[in-house]
Amino acid sequence: MKTRREELKELSEKDLKEKLDAERIALMRLRINHAITPLDNPSSIKYKRREIARINTELRARELKKEKE
Repeated sequence: MKTRREELKELSEKDLKEKLDAERIALMRLRINHAITPLDNPSSIKYKRREIARINTELRARELKKEKE
């Protein structure tokens, strides 16, 4: 079974950027929905924030690897 980080490493840079945009939109929707009516699972907001951070970390690692070469 693959971890989230391993799955992110297999994606292309374009796919990562698309996934990042989708996650940011989903996070914004969760926050708006939570402000209107409390969510059943408010920890899903934390999960989305961490997923965005993982994607940003992978993108930055690839950028640094390109600079190093």
